[in-house]
Amino acid sequence: MGTKVAIPALGESVTEAILVKWMKQDGDAVSVDTPICELETDKANVELPSPTAGVLRHKIKQGTTVKIGDVVAEIVAAASNTSVEAKTAAAPDNKPEAAKHVAAATAKSPVSAPSKPSAIEHERTAADLEDLAPSVRRLAREHGVDPTDLHGSGPRGRILKEDVMAAVGGSKPAAPAPKSNGGFSTPAPSIAKPAGSGERREPLSKIRKKIAERLVAAQHNAAMLTTFNEVDLSEVMALRERYKEPFQKTYGVSLGFMSFFARAVALALQEFPVVNAFIEGDEVVYHDHVHLGIAVSTERGLVVPVLKEVEGMSFSKIESEIKRMAGAAKDGKLSLNELGGGTFTVTNGGVFGSLLSTPILNPPQSAILGMHAIQKRAVVVNDQIVIRPMMYLALSYDHRLVDGKDSVSFLVRVKNLLEDPHRLMLAV
Repeated sequence: MGTKVAIPALGESVTEAILVKWMKQDGDAVSVDTPICELETDKANVELPSPTAGVLRHKIKQGTTVKIGDVVAEIVAAASNTSVEAKTAAAPDNKPEAAKHVAAATAKSPVSAPSKPSAIEHERTAADLEDLAPSVRRLAREHGVDPTDLHGSGPRGRILKEDVMAAVGGSKPAAPAPKSNGGFSTPAPSIAKPAGSGERREPLSKIRKKIAERLVAAQHNAAMLTTFNEVDLSEVMALRERYKEPFQKTYGVSLGFMSFFARAVALALQEFPVVNAFIEGDEVVYHDHVHLGIAVSTERGLVVPVLKEVEGMSFSKIESEIKRMAGAAKDGKLSLNELGGGTFTVTNGGVFGSLLSTPILNPPQSAILGMHAIQKRAVVVNDQIVIRPMMYLALSYDHRLVDGKDSVSFLVRVKNLLEDPHRLMLAV
């Protein structure tokens, strides 16, 4: 009897997931804590480790929706697997007579056998297509490559990105070329494209569905309002330029803009705690700490890793945590604990060139700060027209809880801290 591998609790409000990828093939030997599959929840992609060492046996296929407690695999002892092979090897002459004739015929004509794939080979091909990584499937689609025509160079014949690129000679992605039948032969299972329609359809991922639900809920359940201001980043840019090299040498991480904004937000929230609070039923929940969510764009959609108790972090700690979490978010390696518990969110549309926007609340939070592109503009300073690097800031907030006075005062406080960054160090 082997060890059953069941879906564990995946975090608050998470009841199901999709097994998007087997990271180990059926029959592979695995060690304790070896990741065996990847699960997609409505919050993040997580890896499921093996609870023990042995031989992996799959119980479900990729793409299956599973619930908490469902058994997805079994780990059997390697010795039992070996004993079965030994028994098979010890009795080679016990095959049925018909099987012996088939084996003899195959041995006499080894060259002609591959010319017509057997039913077993067809099954293997279909299974291989199910095992295609999303990135490989997307690359094949972009180049118009039929995966069934490829010979995988990965473990157990798995098709890799390199196999797709080898099939197209390393050329740049192009629109799929129509074949003689006027369409694709064997399209990816998740895509339905009527011939000649010029359209393609893909199912929404669980993360994208959850994003849609939360954004719609935010607009339906909150009295959302946005206030704007602009900040002169001359002093921040000068300070960053002056100390970026020694900062890098001392802490091993570059000095970015986000640490200045994170520090300014943390200080301002401590002065205006209502902006850091939630409405929960008929009560207001205030928080002693600032758990700062920082929106990160990934291939699967927007995720918001959370820096816990950011008010007590140094600049170097903030920068290193932002870098670590952003990398983990893009690789789908964030833990569910790192995605929950935020009390306030910062989103930076400026990295994509946005000049001004109205960010949507991240429920149950009551406010979100939107950063934007830095642009040199003519502004008046001491009755003189000067050129300064300016950024528009947007604070969206729930007007049911946060009054205009608190929201505007909070944003002005963030502006003042950034325009005189020495205040960030002295907390004045």
